[in-house]
Formats: sequence, C-alpha cells, structure tokens
Amino acid sequence: MSEITTNYGWLNTRVNSAKTLIEKAKREVPEFAAHIQKFEHQITIKSYSASTVFSYSRSIAQISLYFKKSPLHLDPDEINSYLYNLHQDKDLSDTYFKHAVYGLRFFYRVYDLEDRAIRLPNLKNNRKLPVVFSQEELRRLFKAPQRLKQRVLLSLIYSAGLRVSEVCKLKISDIDFDRKQIHIRQSKGGKSRYVVLSSYIARGLVQYMEGAKPKVFLFNGREKGSPLGHGAVQQSFRVAINKAVINKDACVHTLRLFCYPSA
Repeated sequence: MSEITTNYGWLNTRVNSAKTLIEKAKREVPEFAAHIQKFEHQITIKSYSASTVFSYSRSIAQISLYFKKSPLHLDPDEINSYLYNLHQDKDLSDTYFKHAVYGLRFFYRVYDLEDRAIRLPNLKNNRKLPVVFSQEELRRLFKAPQRLKQRVLLSLIYSAGLRVSEVCKLKISDIDFDRKQIHIRQSKGGKSRYVVLSSYIARGLVQYMEGAKPKVFLFNGREKGSPLGHGAVQQSFRVAINKAVINKDACVHTLRLFCYPSA
C-alpha cells in the first residue's frame, strides 16, 4: 500500500488551480481521462449542479494524483488511510472531506461497485451556526472594493440573496427595473424564481451599466459578451473582506445566508 503523509494542505485549492489539477490527472494518471469522462457524464445526466460536478471531479483527481492510479484500482486500505488523513488535517474544511467521500461514492456507483460505495463512511449532518456580519462590517465590506463593478456585485448578492452561479449567469434582460424584480432562471434543481430588486441596488446597477456597457450578461467576464467566472466573484469577496479587516471564516455564500438562513 502506498505511504500516506499527514499534510494534505496542498488539496485546499482555489478554482483555477483545481481546474489545473483535473487536467494534470488526465495527463499523468493512466485511464483517468476515460474514467472521469464517464463519471462526469453520469453525474450531469442526474441533474447535479455544475459546481457539484466540478467539486466531485476535483476530489477524484486529487486522490488519483496522490496514488498515481484511478480509484478503480485502489484497495480499501488505501482509501481508508487517505480519508482518515484528510479528516485529521486541520487545514482542510469539512466540505472538502464531504466532497471526497460523496465523489468516491458516486464514482463507484457509476461503475456498478455498490459494495465499495457502501463501505465508505456515512457523514453526519452537523449544522454549524452561520457566520453573521454586523451592520458595520457590511458597510465596510461593500465600501472596500475600489471598482464600482465589485461594489455593485457584492451588494446585489447580499440584497437579492443570490448564489454565485446565479449572479454569474444574470443577463441584462433578467433585470426588470420597472417592476423592481430579478428573474433567476434555471437555478439549483432547474428551478426559476423572481427576487426583489431594491431601489438602492437599482440605482447602483444603472450607474454601473452606464459605465461598463455590458452587452448580454449583466457582469462581463474577461471578454465582453462572456459571463463572469465563479472564481472572479470569490476573489472579489476575498479581496474585499481582507481590505475591510473582517476576521471571520466567511465566503460569498455567507452573504446569501442573510436572506435565506437555511440555504
């Protein structure tokens, strides 16, 4: 069995480096490219969100790169040692461990290895108290970005209770300034909904749009006409929270929790 080290901090990757991780596994791990393609096809067919597909694929890439072989060729002792050390590493979040277990479980079921899926640990649903920002912290957070685009982006997420995937896919045509509504299309579970557009945010959006002149998507990506990437939203939040000197374990999703505490 391969030797396992106790430091898994290198797995705590950001979005861009995680994409590189998956591509690296395709190049370096025998059979990984074919195995992960079938895995991604099956999980997409079952209507999992794009972020879930990506997170599970990243987890499969991580374990494949560590052992230099596909999970199909790992024995139970190797998997147990890997998961044990992931769980013990304080640099990794509970979410990373959850994705590793769920990703492997789905992977084995794709290949009709139900017995191996069942042997994976059951995860308890430990609900932590949410991180809460004070009004003063929110004021500093929304004021922190230098560019109007980032200030409006973060304020909109907070005001309308949007997921990162939702704000990235917003089109100009989804904003109804007259009715003060935002149309969220085909979100989690394929569901659509309307959310309230506050008058304050509407004024900020108008000012931003007059300057940025977006063509299709409300927030442009690197090129006009392309949507803003998830990583860009997360990076904007990280920069803002650091500049605002807010020392709390928070992420972009924390802003959404103010509107939807159970989300």
